[in-house]
Amino acid sequence: MKKVLIFGVGGFVGSYLAAEFKSHGYDVYGSDRVGVQNTPDLDGTYVCELEDADRVKSIVASVKPTHIVNLAAISNVGLSWKIPRTTVEVNVCGSLNILEAVRDTDIDTKVLLIGSSEEYDIADGPMAEDTKLNASNPYGISKVMLEQFSSVYRNYYKMKVYHVRSFNHTGVGQSDNFVIPSWCKQAAEISCSGKPGVMKVGNLNVSRDFSNVKDIVRAYRMIIESDNCGEVYNVGNGQTVPLRELLEYITKLSEQPITIETDPKLVRPIENPVIWCDHSKISKDLGWEPEYNIFETAKELFDYYVEIEKDI
Repeated sequence: MKKVLIFGVGGFVGSYLAAEFKSHGYDVYGSDRVGVQNTPDLDGTYVCELEDADRVKSIVASVKPTHIVNLAAISNVGLSWKIPRTTVEVNVCGSLNILEAVRDTDIDTKVLLIGSSEEYDIADGPMAEDTKLNASNPYGISKVMLEQFSSVYRNYYKMKVYHVRSFNHTGVGQSDNFVIPSWCKQAAEISCSGKPGVMKVGNLNVSRDFSNVKDIVRAYRMIIESDNCGEVYNVGNGQTVPLRELLEYITKLSEQPITIETDPKLVRPIENPVIWCDHSKISKDLGWEPEYNIFETAKELFDYYVEIEKDI
């Protein structure tokens, strides 16, 4: 029996990942720091703070999962600048509690830990897995630390620990603290207001590789189902888009004129000018390819927020 335990299942990616595993024959269990709601694909739920090592171990011992995916994290780069210590405690120490729980309970479990494109050094072209790691923000630094610990547990304890470097991904359900949901929500509100409006944005002089969350969770499942725990895989769309171009597309979806204003509070202290995924390794090894593009995804988000405005 295939049984997956997803930590952080109540977050944005969690419901998508639960549905992905469920559709491939898994019993799906989820844990989150608060009660889990609106995730119908779960066979059991638990409330747990990842920093509580005893609680983590109790859940792992109870479920005895064949697979574990840890989605629980401080995942907002901007927020990580404000709470660097908490970012490390959650992203690194919380994941260590999961690895220790698996080791202590002595079960044959595959564990997937989620890294980030923010681990990489600044580059002006596609980032492959052998691109230099040189994180420049607290979030990225925490993910480099996590990857190094993954290697320790894999090599020293012979555990099946997988690590993936995910690039930006979005979709319906992501917090509007993130750039694309923020823009789509603002544009939808203005469009439905019946009058011109102003959108607040951050730095537009960067380019990003955005994926649809549905592509990302499919990659996660394919990676943890493989026998390639010694490999690190990039997961991203493989195409980069200037934020200025994406903003222009989103504003044109509005039925009302939109004025753009830069909000200094949305500009980060340090920001890579280009983040661009080379996903050729996972495509070659596992046959994964992205199925969605960011403009389709942005339109889906805009339409979602328009429907919310109509219901108000």
